[in-house]
Amino acid sequence: MPFEAVVQLHGPAILRVCLALLPRQDAEDAWSETFLSALGAYPDLPIDANVQAWLVTIAKHKAIDRHRTAARAPELAADPPDSAVAPADPLEHADLRAAVRSLPAAQREAVAFHYLADLPYADVAAITGSTEAASRRAAADGMRTLRRRFPGGSD
Repeated sequence: MPFEAVVQLHGPAILRVCLALLPRQDAEDAWSETFLSALGAYPDLPIDANVQAWLVTIAKHKAIDRHRTAARAPELAADPPDSAVAPADPLEHADLRAAVRSLPAAQREAVAFHYLADLPYADVAAITGSTEAASRRAAADGMRTLRRRFPGGSD
């Protein structure tokens, strides 16, 4: 499959994973970095490889890199805005993304990889270095926390 088709097929899921792990600007950068890294390695990928799980693994590492970079970066004081600015698109669910990012790391990754990238728990376990049962438990715990924060949402 041409790499352009890989980006079209898996790009939305990988962006959802990046948005679950990082703030929007960092997520978009991590998404781009994921596919740039994947582009070079794609020709050597085995034919029977799970491409989406491979891309999620790369995205996870890009998110870790972003967190490390942010931890080392100096904090800049910002001038207060002249006026309050409404969110550009209320359908972006920034509050839900923030809630996912606030989950403990194991739960955040399990929720993002299973529910947003639609990977089976076996792949989530392989990516996170955990067991399938632990990945399933972490995803369930994360979803329970999110459901408590957002009652009445759809299942």
